Amino acid sequence: MLFKAIHLQGIQSGKITLAFRRWEKASVKSGSLLHTAVGLVEICKVKTVSENEITDKDALEAGFRDKQQLLESFTHNTTATIFKITVRYHSADPRIKLSAQTDLSAQHFADLKTKLARLDNHSRQGHWTRKILLAIKDNPNLHALGIAKLTGFEKEWLKLNIRKLKNLGLTISHRVGYELSPLGNSFVEKLSTEK
Repeated sequence: MLFKAIHLQGIQSGKITLAFRRWEKASVKSGSLLHTAVGLVEICKVKTVSENEITDKDALEAGFRDKQQLLESFTHNTTATIFKITVRYHSADPRIKLSAQTDLSAQHFADLKTKLARLDNHSRQGHWTRKILLAIKDNPNLHALGIAKLTGFEKEWLKLNIRKLKNLGLTISHRVGYELSPLGNSFVEKLSTEK
């Protein structure tokens, strides 16, 4: 579930407490946490509604001027169900604190190696994690297409899987491109000293 930057700012400030989506089926669940540009957003409640049940007050709480503007924001799929989603700002993104670590204990290093091996072993692409980490290390701020050309991986697949590395605190995403986090640099450095 994606949010526009202006809506994320409203959620973070507490001004926006609702979101509306027109989907074939719900793609979020009550109680789940979404990683966003402003931190974690909690999905508090999800219910289906009809257009007639949406009020101007609901639209304001979702960050729109009025009900009409909200309805115009929906995709053109008029047969899909409308979901009314109660949201709230939960906390800062824990990956930021994780990625800022530079002191990598032997246990943490071993845990990261195990997690990366699991990603490699469950991928149809084979062993990709080390290749991608090294490509990002050697080409900081290079965009996904550039990394795809360097590594031979498909761009959309690459973006999805770099996100998995980010979830482990190893990479940082910028508006354009990626770089290794302090933790990622420590991990790659320690990896390179292994025999």
